[in-house]
Amino acid sequence: MSSFGKSVVLFVATGAGSGFVPVMPGTAGTAAGVVLFFILSSLSLSLYLLTTVAFIFIAIWNAHQAALYLQVKDPPQVVIDEIAGYLVTMASFPFTWPYVAAGFIMFRIFDIIKPYPTGWIDRKVPGGYGIVLDDVAAGIYANIVLQVFRLMI
Repeated sequence: MSSFGKSVVLFVATGAGSGFVPVMPGTAGTAAGVVLFFILSSLSLSLYLLTTVAFIFIAIWNAHQAALYLQVKDPPQVVIDEIAGYLVTMASFPFTWPYVAAGFIMFRIFDIIKPYPTGWIDRKVPGGYGIVLDDVAAGIYANIVLQVFRLMI
């Protein structure tokens, strides 16, 4: 791949550079996910889900390529996985600041504590699949918690 192609892969994988913040790059990547969620939030649920699934597949390939370039199994600069996980977290929710903030917090909690099978995926699944799918699992957990909160209010 050309150096331009490599630069594009790294730009996308790092969430437009948000993954290069020196402290808590995953949190910065999740913040980039908020921006993408804002853009996608006006879609119908079916189109949002289709777009999110497509994004996950792109993220898997992109994260794998970036890990190869950076020669690290799961580089902290690669935050496209956090973006994908946040999009999963916010599936079926409107863009309102209470939901955005609650989703952000819930996703980060599940991404950090990695309850089963999230941690297993992170440790055992190789390449881009492992980099991205543990965050997708964390996003599923966070979405479930948000759905329960929504039913309670």
